[in-house]
Amino acid sequence: MLAALATVGAAGILAAGGCTYAAIAPESQLFGRTVIAGRDPAEFALTYDDGPNDPWTSQLLDLLARHNMRATFFLIGRYVRQRPDLVQEIRDAGHLIGNHTVSHPWLAVQSPRRVREELAGCNSALEDALGEAVRFFRPPHGSRRPDVLRAARELGLTPVMWNAMGYDWRTNTTAEQIAAHLERGIGRNQRRGRGSNLLLHDGGHLAMGADRSQSVEATRLILERYRPPTIRYVTVDSWA
Repeated sequence: MLAALATVGAAGILAAGGCTYAAIAPESQLFGRTVIAGRDPAEFALTYDDGPNDPWTSQLLDLLARHNMRATFFLIGRYVRQRPDLVQEIRDAGHLIGNHTVSHPWLAVQSPRRVREELAGCNSALEDALGEAVRFFRPPHGSRRPDVLRAARELGLTPVMWNAMGYDWRTNTTAEQIAAHLERGIGRNQRRGRGSNLLLHDGGHLAMGADRSQSVEATRLILERYRPPTIRYVTVDSWA
């Protein structure tokens, strides 16, 4: 009897661990398909979360323009409402824009109604600012469950994750440390024969005005260390 209970308990722990992995691991596909990256290890996508954010979004756009690079920006709806001009600036510079919810919650622990409100509300804010529909969505913190992905698709959104993170949201980090985290992810992806979907931030989900100077500088370092034609920079719609 005790052995049977122990077996059941172990199975429950394993199941719980599997659900947690499926809910937050960026490369997990257990709860449904998400876009990660392509099969060409020479393809990189620069992606930025939590904007728009003044002045760092504009500084980042200037840097990308100097390098003639396009990136993907996943924007928070409440900031979009505050700064539609910055959203238009991103679009007019030729970058891809995606949905990052209205308020950046952990979607895996929200009610289905709240999930849909977060996604639909961000869609509405973006469409008001841009005059066009958005097609891509990144869950905050990577947090999702099957009905989150289903709600996204019902709203015409393709979920996007990542496979290299700069950890630029950490306090007191430096541009070199951010770039080093990304380089380790790039090396791992290239050994696996995969492209690299690079996660950085041009804003912060707690408030407008987060200092992302180190993220801008880390972007400069990456662009100087990984250059065309050896590396091709794409937006995530290339992998959808």
